[in-house]
Amino acid sequence: MMRFILPFVVFVVLSAFLYVGLGLNPHEVPSPLIGKPAPAFNLPQLQEPAKQFSPQDMKGKVWMLNVWASWCAACKDEHHVLLALARQNIVPIYGMDYKDKREDGMAVLRDTGDPYTLVVSDTEGRIGIDYGVYGVPETYVIDKQGVIKYKQIGGVSQQIMNEKILPMIKELQSK
Repeated sequence: MMRFILPFVVFVVLSAFLYVGLGLNPHEVPSPLIGKPAPAFNLPQLQEPAKQFSPQDMKGKVWMLNVWASWCAACKDEHHVLLALARQNIVPIYGMDYKDKREDGMAVLRDTGDPYTLVVSDTEGRIGIDYGVYGVPETYVIDKQGVIKYKQIGGVSQQIMNEKILPMIKELQSK
């Protein structure tokens, strides 16, 4: 009888971990970057490759960074939410076209609308690695000091925008 107790206990413990793990939201993976300065970069702009953009240009402003790609289906799903936010002019949205061809990224923005203040091109995906990008889309809220305050893995829905992102942006802007 005793030889069955240890395997049974191990089974129960593993089952408990599995049960808890299945209940977690995969879009809410805690990021080690929350509360830390946004990684620095200097990337060419998508529309004007001769011009560069760096997060340092945004010091003193609350802003969003949305990592997307032309080949990303979930990016297309969240696009209307970003367009609506851009029309409200609440916060500047900067885009990072991730592991994409310049022509393809430009075509998407031309055909579906451009919600971004500007877009940078991370063709090799190196900056995405610095930001801990698991896959696209991912969205970051960055405060006036250049600190990442929020990371959304996966598409931004209108519900997430209304319940999490906009209240956070308004609070950060009031500081």
